[in-house]
Amino acid sequence: MPIISVLGQEPFEVEKGTKLVLALEDHGVDILHRCGGKARCTTCRVEVLEGEFEDLSSIEKKAFSDKGLIDDQLRLSCQIRVNGDLTIRPVMTASNSGLDAGPRPED
Repeated sequence: MPIISVLGQEPFEVEKGTKLVLALEDHGVDILHRCGGKARCTTCRVEVLEGEFEDLSSIEKKAFSDKGLIDDQLRLSCQIRVNGDLTIRPVMTASNSGLDAGPRPED
């Protein structure tokens, strides 16, 4: 099973194919997902420090473009399926933003 490492937390295993946003939430990371995992709000973005996954989807490109965000290391955790080990840093969390996480994204 893939291992997710989040800066400042203990690594954890997740089932292959799990949405990253759900893996984070289910393991106590207070990641935001204000639009419910629909790739509209960009609040679930993470900085990828290590690991491999598919290129940015057209949905992610549009969301980042609409928000004026350009950074090769950023991804939307609601759009990533975990297929291997990852090391990430959540950019926006409930604790650093003062916002409610948002509705739980669907699987």
